[in-house]
Amino acid sequence: MVWLNKLRYFRRSGVQHFFFHGATSDRETPQRKPELIPSSKMSMVRTTMEENFLEGTLHFLSDFISRQHRPPKEVISHLIRQILLNSHQEEILQNTYTLLMKIQMLHPANITTVGWDWTLLKYTMESQERLPGRLLFLQYVVQTLEDDFQQNVRLHLLQKSISKKVLSCDTCFNNVKEVVEWLIAVVTGARFFQLQEQTQEMTHSSAQAGAECSSSAAQPASPAQAQLTPPTFFAQKATLLLQRMLSFAVEVDRSPNRSSCKIADLIFPFLLNIPTRSQREALLNTMESNLLRCKLLEMMFQHSCDAPTSLPLSLSKILYFLGHSSVLLQYQDEVATWQKWDELLQYLSLLLLSYQNVIAEHLRSSLSERVDLIIKKAKPKLQDDDDISQLDIQLKIKDFLSRMQQILEKPFPVQIKEKVSMLKKLFLIVAAN
Repeated sequence: MVWLNKLRYFRRSGVQHFFFHGATSDRETPQRKPELIPSSKMSMVRTTMEENFLEGTLHFLSDFISRQHRPPKEVISHLIRQILLNSHQEEILQNTYTLLMKIQMLHPANITTVGWDWTLLKYTMESQERLPGRLLFLQYVVQTLEDDFQQNVRLHLLQKSISKKVLSCDTCFNNVKEVVEWLIAVVTGARFFQLQEQTQEMTHSSAQAGAECSSSAAQPASPAQAQLTPPTFFAQKATLLLQRMLSFAVEVDRSPNRSSCKIADLIFPFLLNIPTRSQREALLNTMESNLLRCKLLEMMFQHSCDAPTSLPLSLSKILYFLGHSSVLLQYQDEVATWQKWDELLQYLSLLLLSYQNVIAEHLRSSLSERVDLIIKKAKPKLQDDDDISQLDIQLKIKDFLSRMQQILEKPFPVQIKEKVSMLKKLFLIVAAN
């Protein structure tokens, strides 16, 4: 076909197409409901797809997509499966990702139009094959989940969201279990996401491309991030994306409290076996859901107590942990005893701060109930066990310091003194509020 040959000629001649140009069709009346790209134009797209002419497919779709014209679901699926996850050309991958994000910006995916499914995501995340587009695909997946989740929160229709379909603890808990396994694999460096197949340059350029129509799931890399070695950058990015997926799993059902308990039960055995402090910190510090982090840290401290307590999670229980916890975490290398206690104190502060956020932001309530509570400016719901005095705090801190002197002997490491001082201040602030 003449037009196809001309397009190939322009490509070979170095004529580049800018994806986000101002197309005339974009100036049409915004009130019109978007329609599918006209069949005459789609026949041109399908010809390039049949001939495996990737540049042509991307070129025509970029031209034809506008606020008033959207591609069919099967075309989005083709972009993902046959190009993003099947190409090893850096420019093709970058342009495909950019095009997918443009489509997502103009026509956000919903439960009926989404171009990926869980089977594809599972294969991509667990495949041992060389998949340069793996991280870009994960970014795109989380972006579709994010946009659809926020839209359905506004409409009070979370039961019709993509997240409900694929990340519900009530109806598809096995999917959530798989996300946890992927997250642990990324954090510990086991299995996939070694990412030697991807280059540092591609990471930076792809993130910049995604920034053209970004939200939280596709933020561009900063200059500092760009200087990191690719495996480090990709592991950090993948960790954040998977943590966001877990936060959807916590929130999408009617009881975030029950869902967070179920997910924490999944993660806890993995946490106990993570071999290094830096990996544990990567898991806990990147956790988006304060409620989930609370549940997980509560389980960890309860497990390490010499005499476990039946108290519900509260300020009294956290103060109890200070006096009765021991260090039972795994350490791959030889670590000084004071460093183990230093880590424990750090997690106790993290638990205290997370618990404060859970109470202040009504995170145990469902999203719909939470919105009502915020509108009504409802006060945080406290328990009797949240009523602790300054004297209680001072006595427990004093007992802990005496205990540390027996275990560590003098001189006291300055890091321990600093963390105990910080923990005391946090307790006093939270108790006062």
